[in-house]
Amino acid sequence: MKLNGSQIIAEVLIEHGVDTIFGYPGGAVLNIYDALYEYSDKIRHILTAHEQGASHAADGYARATGKTGVVLATSGPGATNLVTGIATAYMDSVPMVAITGNVGTSLIGRDAFQEVYITGITMPITKHNFMVQNISELAPILREAFKIANSGRKGPVLVDIPKDVTAAVTEFTPQVPDPIRDTTVLDAEKLKTVAKLINSAKRPVLEIGGGVVSAEASDIVRAFVQKTGIPTCHTLMAAGVLGYSEPLNYGLVGMHGSYVTNKAIDEADLLLAVGTRFSDRVALNTDHFASRAKVVQIDIDMSEICKNVLVDEYIEGDVKTVLTALLPLVKEKSHSAWVRTLEDYKKDDYVPKDSKEHLTPHELVRAICAETDKETVYVTDVGQHQMWAAQYLEHTRARNFLTSGGLGTMGYGYGAAIGAQFGCPQARVVHITGDGSFHMNLNEACTAVSYGLPIITVIFDNRVLGMVRQWQTCFYGKRYSQTDPERKTDFVKVIEGFGGKGYHVETLEEFKAAYKQAQAQKGPVWIHCTIEKDARVLPLIPAGKTVDDIIVADACENCVHRCDGK
Repeated sequence: MKLNGSQIIAEVLIEHGVDTIFGYPGGAVLNIYDALYEYSDKIRHILTAHEQGASHAADGYARATGKTGVVLATSGPGATNLVTGIATAYMDSVPMVAITGNVGTSLIGRDAFQEVYITGITMPITKHNFMVQNISELAPILREAFKIANSGRKGPVLVDIPKDVTAAVTEFTPQVPDPIRDTTVLDAEKLKTVAKLINSAKRPVLEIGGGVVSAEASDIVRAFVQKTGIPTCHTLMAAGVLGYSEPLNYGLVGMHGSYVTNKAIDEADLLLAVGTRFSDRVALNTDHFASRAKVVQIDIDMSEICKNVLVDEYIEGDVKTVLTALLPLVKEKSHSAWVRTLEDYKKDDYVPKDSKEHLTPHELVRAICAETDKETVYVTDVGQHQMWAAQYLEHTRARNFLTSGGLGTMGYGYGAAIGAQFGCPQARVVHITGDGSFHMNLNEACTAVSYGLPIITVIFDNRVLGMVRQWQTCFYGKRYSQTDPERKTDFVKVIEGFGGKGYHVETLEEFKAAYKQAQAQKGPVWIHCTIEKDARVLPLIPAGKTVDDIIVADACENCVHRCDGK
């Protein structure tokens, strides 16, 4: 059958099971939007307030569902507004296809109105990108984009399509998408070597990362932990793979991880790292990280092997495939003596103090957990609130904690929450944010209101840029340069102006009452919570330091570092 380029785009999306896309119209994509009008019974388009919000929504949709997120934007500023969202997805290995329009092929390179070289701009932050120069290339390139986004280490792919290509007509033949093949090649000898290291270890630790979530490997990780009895910790991206209360789950590792998890890695004789890349927020000092241990890394991306931490053994491949093959080779153990040691170290963990005088972050997070269904999807922005959520949320499953880990994108949360709500319409979505992050993209409230999304946003308002200010307190002699913005935003009035519902709370009891009322609302709700501006995220291991330098005291005076700026 003969179709124009815009109809071909819609047909290929349908071939790949896409029923929801996020975007914003403009001149270069008007033909595509005309086709979306024709295909509106098959493809739901979600109009956001800003293209960045659309890119974060596609990202949140992908993380919450495991499907490919799709975002559509026009040329020029529409395309460049996607860049932060694409980079966010790239750093966290999120499958996304970004489709941008461009000026007609005869105008390319002439600085035409709203022309940018978006493939050049996004080259470092995509797995691959394409510019379609002929209508005959359109369907094959789009199909290849979906394949690349989901093959191996997942990530974003951009397809730039000139306007005349979207109008041109050609013969179109529907196809069944090629299956995504697992290309893991198992080496029997390597498996035996790694199994031998695991079986002989006296103080093993398992560190799991976002690759476990991408591979849908939560069940095999749980079976592996139960059989081997290995104490386990997780990076920010793997929160929820093991349940919060599972006995061998020791929680978050790294800069804001617990004392026991960081101490475990420091004293381990074997570190088995699965689907994690040893980022600088985990391996803060690579010369001393797991220095007593044999280090084994299992990862689908060979470029991550020995990139940050030199390892003794590695297996390249899909972590689910590798662990499934490894499971029969490992012995059933309990490691009781090692576990007892770690339980003793737990006594030295930082324990936050409750307060009857003001709202505390940990009490807020625990109140949210107590009043919310276990299937809830939590989404955060970036900053102190993000770390408090990571530390205190009672995670119960993978894909229920969405956050920007690698890029650390302030303003990520509301767009991602919108995407998650569309992806999981039966689930409660709770967006946890800080006043600094929220000011960046709170304009997406109009999207949530327009579509009647019952997203609950909890704003931790300390009236400062908290994480940066915390570093200024500890490491810059309390020189608070541009971290006390003195904003006067009335968040309740703002959300009511958008058409939603807002609450202001100052005590824990007020919060519980407001949260209960929020759950009964049919549209978006903001709960504005005032917290102390000097509330800290603890524990904290300073950048470049080790567990021996961990800060677990509330007072800056107990910091082991000089605060004279030298």
